[in-house]
Amino acid sequence: MRGIFSYMAITAAIAGPAAAAEPVQTPAEAIAEDAAQYAGRHSVPLDEAVRRLRAQEESVAVSDRIAGALRHRLAGISIQHEPQYRVVVLLTGRDPVADQAALAAGTPVPVVFQLGAAATRDQLVAAMYTHQATLRKELPNQRGIGLDPRTGELVLFVNARDAQRIGRDAIEARAEELTRVPVRVEVADPAKNMLRGGSRLLGLDPATGRRSACTTGFTVTDGTRTGVVTAAHCADNLTYVAPDGRSVPLQFVGGWGAGAQDVQVHVAEGAGEPLFYANRLDGSLRELSGTRRRESVRAGDSVCHWGEGTGYTCAEVELTDYAPPGDLCGGPCTPTWVTVTGPGCKSGDSGGPVFSGTVGFGILKGGNGLSSRCNFYYFMPLDYLPDGWQPLLGRGDP
Repeated sequence: MRGIFSYMAITAAIAGPAAAAEPVQTPAEAIAEDAAQYAGRHSVPLDEAVRRLRAQEESVAVSDRIAGALRHRLAGISIQHEPQYRVVVLLTGRDPVADQAALAAGTPVPVVFQLGAAATRDQLVAAMYTHQATLRKELPNQRGIGLDPRTGELVLFVNARDAQRIGRDAIEARAEELTRVPVRVEVADPAKNMLRGGSRLLGLDPATGRRSACTTGFTVTDGTRTGVVTAAHCADNLTYVAPDGRSVPLQFVGGWGAGAQDVQVHVAEGAGEPLFYANRLDGSLRELSGTRRRESVRAGDSVCHWGEGTGYTCAEVELTDYAPPGDLCGGPCTPTWVTVTGPGCKSGDSGGPVFSGTVGFGILKGGNGLSSRCNFYYFMPLDYLPDGWQPLLGRGDP
């Protein structure tokens, strides 16, 4: 069964001379490719889509500054795409804050302050940490819980049977009584890790003993060695299948699969390169120029990922602090994962890169949905790479 694959030119031994000769997109070309998908989703001209994606990255410093200055009142920061592109800051309390404009991509981006949230982001996240175990006990079939920065609510995902048996209103009331913060109940499909499928990283599924495949994410380094990351729930003993068909055994360094992490590192001989495929079928090879911190990710940010099952897809961040359900993190998951709206995920996407232009956001862990659809997928921010390992960055050539 085929699934996903994000090619990484991790070493000279793996990539080979042919891969080294492949053209690497400039940052402008990378943004233009992502902008074509954005333009289709939001019905705007391509040049406007390019401007907005540039503004997305350039406005991060402004939203970070606002988040630091107003942390005692901050419920969430999000990007709004319609009817105009703007940054929306949701605050508790009734004391007004004057709207402003951030100069990004050469034009002003409105920054609008909305009041009246019932709880701050810190309070919402603390409620998840404090009451997650009780919610799991009372609703063993729940599908996860996360923070919606656009509304200042916790979103509690439940299955259809519990929603019908108990009632959504009753579940909502009980969750709000327990957490003492606003809660919105949504019916969702099962959430799962996305291991099966793929054709480039091959190994034995640790759960079934059958041959399976995953995908690589980004090239990483510990200052001495370079390697690649993939999801920890993939096989430990993996073989990399190069584009020319050669198989290269990888050396397993370690896996980290509890709480906030789902990542393992593999190395091979040779010097690694900070390259990744955004769209392997079209040969869209990019050089990683930087990363986005988890605290700087906003609801509404446009991100993309590559998958052999789903191809190259782009969509918007939905929940910035999400705890997947059950024991998908080697036990309970922390509310540190980030969700992205569907339909861009299928079985086999585990370990793949999530990015915007040439900026890396994380590696894909799993998704919510049935085999025929994807409601959303979720990724591990690159903040949670194992200690001592960092993404290998390029020179940032224009």
